[in-house]
Formats: sequence, C-alpha cells, structure tokens
Amino acid sequence: MKKNIISTLIASLLCLNSTITFANTSVPLQSITPSTDITQYTTKRQVVNQLLTDALIAFQSPSRISHAGFTAKMPSNLEIVTSRLLKAYKLEPYRTDLLISAANAQIYNGNVDRAIALFTQAQTVAPNDIDILSYLAVWHNFKGNNAASIKQMTKLASLNPGRQADIEHIINTIDHIVAIPLKSTPLKFYSGNTAIVTLGYALNPDGTMNDILIQRLKKTLSLAKQSPKALIIVTGGMPQNHQTEAKLMADWLIQHGVPRQRIIEDNYARSTVENALYVSYALARHKIDHATIISSASHVRRGQTLFDIASWQTGPRGITFDSISVADKPLSTLVIPSDKELLGIYRDALRTYGMWSYRSYPLEQR
Repeated sequence: MKKNIISTLIASLLCLNSTITFANTSVPLQSITPSTDITQYTTKRQVVNQLLTDALIAFQSPSRISHAGFTAKMPSNLEIVTSRLLKAYKLEPYRTDLLISAANAQIYNGNVDRAIALFTQAQTVAPNDIDILSYLAVWHNFKGNNAASIKQMTKLASLNPGRQADIEHIINTIDHIVAIPLKSTPLKFYSGNTAIVTLGYALNPDGTMNDILIQRLKKTLSLAKQSPKALIIVTGGMPQNHQTEAKLMADWLIQHGVPRQRIIEDNYARSTVENALYVSYALARHKIDHATIISSASHVRRGQTLFDIASWQTGPRGITFDSISVADKPLSTLVIPSDKELLGIYRDALRTYGMWSYRSYPLEQR
C-alpha cells in the first residue's frame, strides 16, 4: 500500500522534468534549471526539499538586469522560483510561508496583481496572520485599491495596533519622500554632527569602478569640500576581482584630497537595504544629527526612504535625512517616480522594516 502511494506521488511530479517556456526570456532555461531525476525521491519531504533547492538555484542564477537604480533577477528566473514554491505548496498546503514567498517573487517580477492574489490565498488559510495583513494593506495601497487597503489596516489595528501604526508610518514616509523634488545641489547646509552617505554601484567584472559610481564620488567630493566637518560614509560590499565598492570609493576620495580619518567604509552591504541597515549603526554611534544621501537620481528616493526607516530603531533620535541626485537621467523626467521605481521603494521599505521577502528555507532572508 505504501509503495503504491509513493509511486502515485512520484508519477504526479514527473512534470517537473518537462520543458517549460517563458515569454520574453533572454536566458536559455537550461542555464538556470537543474537537471534532476525526480524518480530517485521516495518521500514527500524529499520532493519538497528538492523543489525548494531548485527555486534557490534559479534565484541565484548570475543572470541579472541592471541599471543605475536597480539590479534585478531575470523575469524567467522568478517565474521558476514561483512555480517551484507553488508546487511545493500543493504537497504541503499548511505551509503559508511558501505562498508568501511565491507572492514576493511576483512582487520582484513586477506582477503586483498576482502577488495580491497569492497573499489573499494565504489569508484564507491564516486569516489573522499579521504579516499577510500587512502585505495586503501595503500592496492594495500601492495599486490604489484604497477600500481594500483600509479593510486590511482596520483588521490589523484590531489585532496588533503597533504593527498597524508602523505600516501607516511606512506608507506616509514613502508618500513624503517621493513628493520632495529631486535636487543635484544642496538647498542648505546643516550644522551640528552631519554625514554624507554615498551609495555604491556594481563594479565592473575586472574590479574597476563604473562611470556611474565615479560620478557619485565626484558629487561626494564637491559636497565634502562644502561641508568640511561632515563625516563621509561609503557603502558597498559586492566584490569583483577581490575589490569592493566601498574600498575603491574610499581610495578615490583619499587620492582626491579627503583626509582618511573623515571616511568610514562599509564593505559588507550587498543591497540598498543592507546599505541602510549597516550604516544606520554608524550614524547612531557618531550621534549624527543629519545625513545627506548621494546616489543616482533614479535610485536616491529609495535610498532616502530606507535610511529613514532603518533609523527608527537605531536612532539617533531626531536624525533627519535629505538627498542629492547624480543625474543618470534628466531630473525633469523623474519628477514623478515610475511604477517600477515606486514598487522598489515599497518592497525594500518592508524588507528594511524586517519583513523579509522569502520565508521558505533555503530561500529565507533573501
């Protein structure tokens, strides 16, 4: 009897070895899909583990889409991640973490409607889950579904008033920052303990700096001369050819006359979220009153939002932020953030707050 059940399970999963075609895929599927003989697995647990491993392999594929403000997974990779997570969920339908992870893969893919549908499916299983309520409140708000967002926020307030207040604060913070006009020069200079925080940009494969990053450094140097007492923090820890962005950024500034003692390097951050989380502790340690974020114009609003959110817990109390844009695009074309930019701000604001996108080992905290 047991043998028949196992055989039926294996037969139902043989579709994993079938060829899957995705629209607009620029990377051959074979390069990111592992070759797995599913017939070697004899238990549901083994099958689920392999599905999640396949999702991780697709997630970790080196294929990327990059520009000055965002480094993304290929859309086809994320469809594979979603597919594997949903197959695993069919086998273990109590695992709402799998639905949450699949929904967030669709957020990364820019398909918010499908993500909302998956979060809603998870909510039918766990109607009082605080994170699911939070996700639905935020993403309905993003889509302009105000009544649906308010409904989720009302229930959230009844279950966890503190979380409801935090989610409202996140939404209000985003609304405030995206309404501030971008600027390429300071409108004023701040007194007290100030800092300049310059965000990194992916190095070239040979370990040299991209021109986008050099332009950010030129803006940093100009501001450093205008604010000679400001601490300078450079952040970026994605190594190429044994170099990190932060180390090369610090070296460049020193070569251009900035004293070494003014500079702090964050050589560990792998994303804008980690930029904000790691640097917030340096800002707190040095009791910074005001920090100016420098990044590309298409990215700087996301950076400022994440630093604002990261400082809620680390402090210092009352710290303020502003930003200076390096024009990767004409500022006049970025007056209103695109849906893609705004989606990245919302998504990473939640991650900075502590709501990691992926909940299913081995994808967790990615």
